[in-house]
Amino acid sequence: MNHNVNKILEQKNIKPTAMRQLVLKILLKKQKAVSLLDIERQFENVERSTIFRILKIFQQNCIIHGVDDGTGAVKYAVCSHGCSCKFNDLHAHFLCNKCGDTTCLKDYPIPKQNLEEGYIFESANFVIKGICPACYI
Repeated sequence: MNHNVNKILEQKNIKPTAMRQLVLKILLKKQKAVSLLDIERQFENVERSTIFRILKIFQQNCIIHGVDDGTGAVKYAVCSHGCSCKFNDLHAHFLCNKCGDTTCLKDYPIPKQNLEEGYIFESANFVIKGICPACYI
């Protein structure tokens, strides 16, 4: 996985520091959207601001995208290969009401909206809430 992490950072022209590698490994391993607090809990002595700056760098370079799932904390998930974080890359997310996990639904794109003149699109968010397969037992 370390090779994959370095390759991802290299493709985005991001210097592969030890902390950046560790944060990206966590994001790749989780395979779901995680909050800053979720990542922070993986470390003993790391400043929250350090992790936040890394997440912002990853977000600005389309390695991850932020998800506002209505829980009050932005969660972060790894983008698909080739994602440019433009409208055509936006997809729905699923928030489990039982376990609180947020999952990307990459096969469910957010439909393009034709806004009235004068409106400028900046972001869109579509969250489906219910019970995930792991909790539906």
